[in-house]
Amino acid sequence: MKKPFWLFLFCFIAFLTAYSQHFDAVADKAFLISRMAEKYHVQPRATDAAFSEAWFTSIMNSIDDERLFFTQADMNQLNKYRLQLHQQLLQKKTGFLEELYSLYQMRLKQVDSMVAFHCSQPFNLDTKEHYTVKEDTTYAADLKTLNLKLKKHLQVHLINHLVQWNEDTDSMDIKTLKNYDDSLETVLRKKIKSSFQRFIKRKLESPGGLAEGMGNMYCKTLATTYDPHTNYFPLTEKENFESSLGNTKKIFGFTLDEDDDGQVTIDHLKPGSSAFKSGQLNSGDKITGLQWENQANVDVSDATAEEINRMMDASNDKTLTITIKKADGTFRQVTLAKEKEEEDPEDDGRVKSFILKGAQNIGFISLPSFYTDWQNSEKGDEGCANDISKEILKLKKENIAGLIIDLRFNGGGSLKEATDLSGIFIDYGPVAQLCAKEGKAYSVKDVNRGTIFDGPLLLLVNGYSASASEAVAGTLQDYHRAIIAGTPTFGKATAQIVMPLDTTIVLDEFDPDKAIKTDSYLKLTIEKVYRVSGNTAQQKGVIPDILLPEPRFKDTRREATYKNSLLAANIEPNKYYKPLPATDYSRLQAFAKAMTDTTTFFKKIALFNHLQEMQDTAAELPLSLAAGMAASKKSADLDKNLPDFDSDDMPKAPYTVDNHSYEKLRLQSDKDLSAINDTWKIQLTKDPYIQAAYRIISFTIQ
Repeated sequence: MKKPFWLFLFCFIAFLTAYSQHFDAVADKAFLISRMAEKYHVQPRATDAAFSEAWFTSIMNSIDDERLFFTQADMNQLNKYRLQLHQQLLQKKTGFLEELYSLYQMRLKQVDSMVAFHCSQPFNLDTKEHYTVKEDTTYAADLKTLNLKLKKHLQVHLINHLVQWNEDTDSMDIKTLKNYDDSLETVLRKKIKSSFQRFIKRKLESPGGLAEGMGNMYCKTLATTYDPHTNYFPLTEKENFESSLGNTKKIFGFTLDEDDDGQVTIDHLKPGSSAFKSGQLNSGDKITGLQWENQANVDVSDATAEEINRMMDASNDKTLTITIKKADGTFRQVTLAKEKEEEDPEDDGRVKSFILKGAQNIGFISLPSFYTDWQNSEKGDEGCANDISKEILKLKKENIAGLIIDLRFNGGGSLKEATDLSGIFIDYGPVAQLCAKEGKAYSVKDVNRGTIFDGPLLLLVNGYSASASEAVAGTLQDYHRAIIAGTPTFGKATAQIVMPLDTTIVLDEFDPDKAIKTDSYLKLTIEKVYRVSGNTAQQKGVIPDILLPEPRFKDTRREATYKNSLLAANIEPNKYYKPLPATDYSRLQAFAKAMTDTTTFFKKIALFNHLQEMQDTAAELPLSLAAGMAASKKSADLDKNLPDFDSDDMPKAPYTVDNHSYEKLRLQSDKDLSAINDTWKIQLTKDPYIQAAYRIISFTIQ
């Protein structure tokens, strides 16, 4: 009997040693993050008690934002680190991380059991109890109270599902709904159970396991304590971030859909991809399980397509075994590895251009992001600024009288592309000012004399236009070179760089393209971005010359709403900045206001925004089905007062949409591309903001 005991003891010690070594490595990475932030961050924070409290709060919100796993007793145990976490960081200690990991792992498993128990029997849907705001937003006192809170939380989910089903079937009859108790309630209860347990299993059985996930979270929350845009990236996330800027991404090579029963199926296989080359997958195959290498299988038979996509995004370098159910009812396991995706020249993330033909022929260019490296760099085609230049040259041959560039929902990207784009429209000179940690501003210049387009120009922006979009809008506004129309932009005026975790890097000499590949990176805010006028878009955004109202939702985020967002005062204007003569926009503003005041679409937006501000959030959630139905009806009645606004509220577009000659030739030989193009043309005709932009720029040409 002794040998098995000693064998168990040996395995247990090895287990503890492995996790201890892992967290030692995490502590080393966290220390490097703090050193690099102190060395390079444009506005590093003092590593003190206030820093500790902000970091501690971020950690706890990150892993238990709904207060469903930890109790107040747990928090009392962990609170000894709340103001001392910076000492753990600076001394590379792992006490807090190990204690948190052990407690979190235990609570995940306990909550998993609680969920299984509560969902194994019907809920009392006739109770008069409520789930109060205090219960929902605070930690339960102990495990017994947590168990009760979790039951209420699950019951709220069940009632929401039942009410949603009831709304989808267009029946508000409570008796009719209760007739489904034996089947519908049971089915929905099982779905809720599976969803919660799948979430927990995804934590415990992620590609690197819970320990790796906790380590990444520890480093990520540390990074964002400096500012919202400083981020720690494991290799996979670094690759995914760069792919969003235009670099080739890694994919398995299939897209997902949901059938009439809500089962996730394979929709399309990308030719040449890993999934395609396996020869074992077909459109219509149902996905029932996912298993990363060296981890347990996760049952996803009732997961949504969004959940499965999120799970598949977890790693780029580990293999994934997918369990599928074929059309004949048999099950098959297919192991895949991600491969680099071939570039798609028709990707929706690229520049697109059209001609708006009316009283004036106006060019229109959509730029969804400031991407780079889309084209072959050997040909000198490096990104969106070059692509826009090409489209402008094609549009000019069609004798356009003005140009609209749509930067709505453009979250930014390459600052270099932004400065290059600004240079297209001004003769030469500074286009932005950057300020690093030392505080001395230096200018980014357009060194090429001449412009590609010098006619009337309008930039269309909204609250989701951020970063590089704001840099371009601010520059062209300062030079009086373009009309800025829309709503105030997001308010991010900082610049970041992605670097390996390495404090020996010399920032002025660092070349990301030549950096050694490693498993950990830091996206670090190294500069504040100022306009040539000395103003900044940080937090307040770029204020449009012409206001075009948009719906304001209560959960809309802006830079100023993020914790740890940097404050920025204005600086001196660049002394070499020579703007064009200032434009008097008073007549144009009066014209635009008259247009929005008398157009049904924009009048409805004004009413919508007013009513949104008046609506209160419910103080508590009912736990009975009848009360849930009544609350849903009350909400529906309130929503009836909120206007629906769509393109039908706009008058007929004062233009038709056409392609330039080069594009027409290309469309003739590609039916799929032609169909996509037709959809674009319809959307551009119905878009209220493009209609408004066309009228505004046409007014200036008269």
